[in-house]
Amino acid sequence: MRAVIQRVLRSSVVIDGETVGSIGQGYLILLGVGHNDGHAEAEKLWHKIFALRIMEDENGKTNRSIDDVSGEVLVVSQFTLFADCRRGRRPSFTAAGAPDLANELYEYFVSLARADVSHVATGSFGADMKVELVNDGPFTIVLDTDDL
Repeated sequence: MRAVIQRVLRSSVVIDGETVGSIGQGYLILLGVGHNDGHAEAEKLWHKIFALRIMEDENGKTNRSIDDVSGEVLVVSQFTLFADCRRGRRPSFTAAGAPDLANELYEYFVSLARADVSHVATGSFGADMKVELVNDGPFTIVLDTDDL
């Protein structure tokens, strides 16, 4: 699994002109599922994200976790995180998980987040989404379970 974690002041997802999910301060997580991923990767990734100390403390240092600041989470599926651009000019997405597997693991990841965070919003798997955010910092981290 791959995730792009953006520390945000606020973020939202719009589908067909309607806001389907929004958060205040917290993390926007763009989540990609690979064809070899399973529940273990989802658990490893979520636990790493939840434990990250990338929220600012009273001194402006990145010393607090999302839990420490009662932050919120918005999870958006994004298979394009598995784009392979090594050949030609058109990305290949063969490393991305099949839609059924990816959706199941996306939903599982969201359930893990909901077990730990009081407000978790989502986009809609496979939909054409417009994601808005105000990046705080900016602060962006990329994680891949193959490297954790």
